[in-house]
Amino acid sequence: MAVAEARGATPLEGDGRRLLVIQGNPKRTSFCQSLADAYVQGAQASGQVVRQLKLADAQFDPVLREGYDLSQTLEPDLLEAQRQIHWAEHLVFIYPVWWNGLPAVLAGFLERVLQPGFAFAQRDQTWGGEPLLTGRSAELLVTSDTPPSPWQRLRNQAPHRQGIQEGLEACGIQVLQVHEYSPVRAADEEQRLRWLQEVERLGRNE
Repeated sequence: MAVAEARGATPLEGDGRRLLVIQGNPKRTSFCQSLADAYVQGAQASGQVVRQLKLADAQFDPVLREGYDLSQTLEPDLLEAQRQIHWAEHLVFIYPVWWNGLPAVLAGFLERVLQPGFAFAQRDQTWGGEPLLTGRSAELLVTSDTPPSPWQRLRNQAPHRQGIQEGLEACGIQVLQVHEYSPVRAADEEQRLRWLQEVERLGRNE
C-alpha cells in the first residue's frame, strides 16, 4: 500500500499531514477568508495536504431542532463534513467573535456534526461519554473588533474560546493553540499584512 493511501490522502494530494481548514464566517468575503487563504498557502508550501470547508457555501439547517432526543437527518454537506473531519489529522477553525461568542452558523455546524455516535459515545443516556475523535489536534484563529484586554479575558473567561475548546476536547480533539487578531476593523493594511504573514508561517508549522 502506498504511503499516501495509508494516510488517507489520494496520490495527487501527497502524503503530508492532513489538514482541514474550517472557515466559520458566514460572509463569503471577509478577513477570516483572507486568513484561511494565507494558512492554506503556507501549509501547502510545506507539503501538507489541505482541504477547506467554507460554511458560507454549505447548505444545512444550523438549528438542532430537538436537541439529541430525536434523530435529525444530516444534509449531504454535513455528511461530507463528517467524512472530512474523520480524514483530518489537524483541524483549523477560523471565525470572528460576534456577541462574545461564535457565529450562529458555526455553533449550529458543531451541534449538528459532532453528534453522539460520531464524535462521542454516550454512557447510560448521559453526556461525558467516550470520545471518538481521539488522535486529532486543532487550533483556533479568531478575529474580533474589540481590542485585546487581559482583564476582560479574565473576567468573562473568553466564552467564545472556552466553549469550543472544551467541546472539541470532549470529542478527543486536542486544541493546541489559540491565535487572536484584533481589532480588525481598526487595523490598517500594514497591520493586516503582518497578520497574514504570521498566519502563513503558522500554516508552514514553523
